[in-house]
Amino acid sequence: MSAVARSAPMWVRVGGGMESVPDHVRHGPADREFPPPGGPWEALVLNGRLVGWAERSGLRVARQALEIGQRRVDEEREYLLGRLGHKLRSSVLALQESARQAAFGRPELLEGVFEQAQEVGRRAAALEAAAVEPKDSARGVVLGAVLNLALPAAARNLPPDAAVLGAEPLLVEAFTRIGDWLDGDSLSVSAQSVGDWCRVRFAASGERKPLPVPELGEPLVRLIVDTQLGGWLDASAPDEVDVYLPAYRSR
Repeated sequence: MSAVARSAPMWVRVGGGMESVPDHVRHGPADREFPPPGGPWEALVLNGRLVGWAERSGLRVARQALEIGQRRVDEEREYLLGRLGHKLRSSVLALQESARQAAFGRPELLEGVFEQAQEVGRRAAALEAAAVEPKDSARGVVLGAVLNLALPAAARNLPPDAAVLGAEPLLVEAFTRIGDWLDGDSLSVSAQSVGDWCRVRFAASGERKPLPVPELGEPLVRLIVDTQLGGWLDASAPDEVDVYLPAYRSR
């Protein structure tokens, strides 16, 4: 492909959203009814699936968009795994040093050792969540059931038939981590149908407690939502998070 074609602006699908090339601006969710800003754009479709937007559509540019989008998914995942791995190694070293000092004449450090061990466990669980290859197939899951497991104390305003298409363990993982990330005095959850998507809004009130490891917040949630669940995370509001998930409609 010519240098001119390679440098032409386009949007590629990354998980359930779009990302501009070469600027890495996010837009979503990925839907033919929601074209990205600018343009005019033509939809890039492969096997019935929207894979991007470009000034001119065609099989060749659609395949290019698919390739670039998958490369961006792999790059983001590898970067997060590297960051989480570094944070885990740091906490393990700190735990080892505290345990050594406690064993050699400083028993007052034992309480801190327990807290550090818990932190090691949290970071290891986050690394596992980012590294896991989803095995459960997507199916219709009722949002209320997910919230009962992940955020039982959250106030909710959901349509009675609100359901999404996804793997229930991943949904529980994502919602639980959103609750940890938005940790405030209270949390409310609402849902609304938006085209072929279900928008789930999480709103926190009161003072939020910062996470000890920032990567356990938006970066990890984005990985789970965007790439493992095929959804799109919108965290542009300060105390709200919107998660777009494929809507499930019973036949």
